[in-house]
Amino acid sequence: MNWQAVLSIYRFEMNRTFRTLAQSIVSPVLSTVLYFVVFGTAIGQRIDTVDGIPYGAFIVPGLIMLTLLQQSISNASFGIYMPKFIGTFYELLSAPISVLEIVLGYVGAAATKALMIAVIILITSTFFVDFTIAHPVWMVAFLVLTSLSFALLGFIIGIWAKNFEQLQLIPLLVVTPLVFLGGAFYSVSMLPSGWQTVSLFNPVVYLISGFRWSFFGVADVPVGISLFAIAIFLSACLAAIWWIFRTGWRIKP
Repeated sequence: MNWQAVLSIYRFEMNRTFRTLAQSIVSPVLSTVLYFVVFGTAIGQRIDTVDGIPYGAFIVPGLIMLTLLQQSISNASFGIYMPKFIGTFYELLSAPISVLEIVLGYVGAAATKALMIAVIILITSTFFVDFTIAHPVWMVAFLVLTSLSFALLGFIIGIWAKNFEQLQLIPLLVVTPLVFLGGAFYSVSMLPSGWQTVSLFNPVVYLISGFRWSFFGVADVPVGISLFAIAIFLSACLAAIWWIFRTGWRIKP
């Protein structure tokens, strides 16, 4: 394993984040604060508690998960798309560096940036609502697994995209609606029985449910199923990346 190569890619991507600090960190945190104001204040006045949890605290895991998914995907997809767009990615492929080392550098940096923002939002949320974390170790595990999984998805999207419009297509039209319909701001148990069944086909439900369980000890689906769903998704993304580099799909000019 060429750790020097991995660290070089990782440091380059992290330095890009700090060069654009307002866009990379300040903007998503401010957006989350607006969600707190709108959902926590406006809707919170009409919904007292959900599953015995004050509504303002109940939406904290959903807001963190929403930002974590968006940032993991966008950081990884943009990070790999730009070298492809300007042509330097092909120089990287010709260098004495393996596919694993390339993926570790880009995905590791994207996941790190997403985790940084998630931690900042978690700290910021304490100024709005009071809550305690029931299972902090599991909370960290869900954060890390989710950020890595969706950074891998973002890496795939960055390779697939042929232009900047395609780069934003899946995050905006697929991932964000799935998060809003995945119980980020409500409990699936609040839905009619038919819609509860439909919601179980939304993979994001399992992520948010497991993450919320780590906070409050309540979940819409068993936490073991949530972990299994994340493991399946992570494995599928790894298999897709292996196939991409094996076949050269969207990589070979």
